[in-house]
Amino acid sequence: MAHTFPEYLTLDYTEGRDETAAAYPTLEDKLEKAAMVTKTALEQYERPAIMWTGGKDSTVVLYVVREVAADMGVEVPPVVFIDHFEHFDETEQFVYDWADRWDLDLIVARNEDFAGRGMAPGDEIAVAELSEHTQKELARLGYEKETFVLDADTFEGNHLLKTVALNEVISEHGFDGIFSGVRWDEQESRADETFFSPRHESEKYPPHDRVHSILQFTEADIWGAFWNYIVPDSVPGFPVGHVPESTADLPEGVEPSDLPVSPKYFEGYRSLGTESGSAKSDDRPAWVQDLAASKERAGRAQDKEDLMGRLRDLGYM
Repeated sequence: MAHTFPEYLTLDYTEGRDETAAAYPTLEDKLEKAAMVTKTALEQYERPAIMWTGGKDSTVVLYVVREVAADMGVEVPPVVFIDHFEHFDETEQFVYDWADRWDLDLIVARNEDFAGRGMAPGDEIAVAELSEHTQKELARLGYEKETFVLDADTFEGNHLLKTVALNEVISEHGFDGIFSGVRWDEQESRADETFFSPRHESEKYPPHDRVHSILQFTEADIWGAFWNYIVPDSVPGFPVGHVPESTADLPEGVEPSDLPVSPKYFEGYRSLGTESGSAKSDDRPAWVQDLAASKERAGRAQDKEDLMGRLRDLGYM
């Protein structure tokens, strides 16, 4: 008789507990750990997938998966991009462009209950007009209003537009391990995460695991990985370790669009969420700012509402 999830896994779900980034003092230490976690995941999960937002963290995760998969001689798992209808245009274009350049199996997840209604962020709709499934999800949150405003930065909006979309894709494709770009230092609710994090409560979400291969990275480490590994490996002739201070500081013949780096980071954004809910902290590129002087996600409306703990309990990243 065939085993069912998670019976076929032999994982230590406590690995990483009580650790901090200090346990991995160099960038090489952090990358080595990321590769080890990734190798274990690719060996054990039958149907893994990679969450990719087009942001810096998930791009590092994707890079490591692609490198380890190549070393192992296995295919890169499918990549899931959640369309919550409120991305920067540049973010969406970046994802589609680089999915094509890297020949990725890209799956776009969206809550189809809103996709076909011609709604824009901020539009209001009667709850009674939504599907039975969406109404049940709102009821599960204790939502009692008669109308719903399309806004991915609210508690209810985030759940319906992101988490529900992700859960539906997990169910549809039978994914059992989801690579996610979570870091210990990024947000308080993520500080206690482990490298392999179980999501086995079937009454909340389709049973699966989250694979957190870059928990040990800091924001500065993420950019170190870009300029020392990801960009030089993706752009022929790009000098290893060159950190451009502006678009004018790129090597001759290299344009920003040639880099696997979202253009919004060049504009000064350090964390990319919704277009209306993200704010840049400086006009300089993200990596040349004083990263210790302010919080990375200070411009994210979602975090200002202190919703992360409740959202993650429902299955958000």
